[in-house]
Amino acid sequence: MQPPHTPAEIVVELDKYIIGQKDAKRMVAIALRNRWRRQQVPEHLRDEIAPKNIIMIGPTGVGKTEIARRLARLAQSPFLKIEASKFTEVGYVGRDVESMIRDLTELGVGLVRNEEMEGVKAKAEEIAEEKLLDILLPPKQSNTELKEREHPFPDEPTALIEAKQEADRADSTREKLRKLLRKGALDDRYVDLDVPDRNIPMIEIFAGAGMEDMDFNLREMLGSMMPKRTKRRKVKIPEAREILVAEESQRLIDMDRVIKLAIDRVEHSGIIFLDEIDKIAGREGGGRGPDVSREGVQRDLLPIVEGSTVTTKYGMVKTDHILFIASGAFHISKPSDLIPELQGRFPIRVELTSLSRDDFVRILTEPENALIEQYKALLQTEGVELVFNSEAIDELAEIAYQVNSRTENIGARRLHTIMEKLLSDISFNAPDLKGQTIQIDREYVRNILNEIIKDEDLSRYIL
Repeated sequence: MQPPHTPAEIVVELDKYIIGQKDAKRMVAIALRNRWRRQQVPEHLRDEIAPKNIIMIGPTGVGKTEIARRLARLAQSPFLKIEASKFTEVGYVGRDVESMIRDLTELGVGLVRNEEMEGVKAKAEEIAEEKLLDILLPPKQSNTELKEREHPFPDEPTALIEAKQEADRADSTREKLRKLLRKGALDDRYVDLDVPDRNIPMIEIFAGAGMEDMDFNLREMLGSMMPKRTKRRKVKIPEAREILVAEESQRLIDMDRVIKLAIDRVEHSGIIFLDEIDKIAGREGGGRGPDVSREGVQRDLLPIVEGSTVTTKYGMVKTDHILFIASGAFHISKPSDLIPELQGRFPIRVELTSLSRDDFVRILTEPENALIEQYKALLQTEGVELVFNSEAIDELAEIAYQVNSRTENIGARRLHTIMEKLLSDISFNAPDLKGQTIQIDREYVRNILNEIIKDEDLSRYIL
């Protein structure tokens, strides 16, 4: 097993997309590296080393979710984000706690299946090309077969010569078609293709708590019991090629192996991001609230986080070494309000700081997916060039900071609202501004946004 990124390299990668929050980045980098370290220790110790689950504490919009998502992408791990508050309404419109493991397993199977299909794609494309050529040039019955039907004992040498000539002509035509197909000269031609008919009769199931997967599983079971039906579609050759490549890739991969690899990856590399864990931190009493208390949800979460075995449609999945990253603002409650057993399963606590003016400036300009770059790229599609000078960026950062201070602090998400308001007229009129370069300076920003900033009540609704 090759060593993954070092903690320092992981932090460098995260820095490309998330501004600040150095402590949080260091902690998740260590947690990710520890997974590789665990695989290197002697086997008798390996199962004893539990994952170092993390609680991120900080206001919304400071990068908690983004850190977890980028970490999973970097590690190529199955990743699921789910709000813990969804589990407080089980029996009403909520979900069974174990469903997150089933969802993670589904994601893991999809991830591994796509990787395996990519590995057989070249072979699948060859087979798909041959099938397309068969559709464009159906194999004809050879003269030899026709003559054998007319004369049981034909003149053998003559029949062989004629058959060979016919085969040569067919091969020549087929090769010409192959060249045209590869050049794209036949892309506008339509062909008839038989594709699976995936329509399954609609069945409505009213299931109790913890049985939300029954509807899907029953549909799947009925689909496998019914005879496979196909329907004929008329499609252009590029689409036909994609359909055939997908079908052949699916046939070439071993799904039993895919499922085995996926479960192994989920068990040892899966990451679950539990958002809004502070919403289940308070204890309810006196008959207030729904029948399922927040403390009850914590007790349901506990065995999953501690390590248990969950039944999925792909088999049994152990949760002992899945990494859980929880997050919450903890404005009203605090981490110590969680039940002691659950607190003990999240040994790492890291606090994320609120964003400053300088942070807003950096968010607008530094990341690879910086907000200003996104808007520039969007308007370039209309032939409009946007140019932001440094003073305009400073002003936008100042406005975002002020509005967050005076109203609800929603972190970097405030910039999305401000940018939309700032550029709404330009975005609307962009088709008529083709070829123009528009300068965004401090004066332009103030003219558009100052009235809203001055009126605090209005800014609460608009910004």
